[in-house]
Amino acid sequence: MYNCSLIKFKDITDKYGHLTPIEGKIDIPFEIKRVYYITGVGQGVVRGFHSHRKLHQVLICLNGSVKIRTKNPEDEELTELNDPSVGLYIGPHVWREMFDFTEGSVLLVLASENYSEDDYIRNYDFYLEEAIKIYR
Repeated sequence: MYNCSLIKFKDITDKYGHLTPIEGKIDIPFEIKRVYYITGVGQGVVRGFHSHRKLHQVLICLNGSVKIRTKNPEDEELTELNDPSVGLYIGPHVWREMFDFTEGSVLLVLASENYSEDDYIRNYDFYLEEAIKIYR
């Protein structure tokens, strides 16, 4: 899918466990300006329902699993994140919905920009109007 792909990080494993290093501009395609995580999502709750105009993100499920539906005017994909050494890159103008969070799941998000409400597109019809100009 355009502007959306999986990233496999190094997974250094030995008798002490796993260490997964992640460096901005090396392991992910942008400088990290914001980090947040999502926890305690109840069964049946769906999050997201938005796109961004400029923001790039990498989503990593550190514990448990979560499903991510990504869409653009031409494609739709479903990705399950359940390995903390794999991240989902989501670029600008990709609609996202996150669901089926398992109990105890932790979804880490690395973002290319500081928070700006103006960067969000929260209405799917408005999103399609903007995205169609970019994808076609």
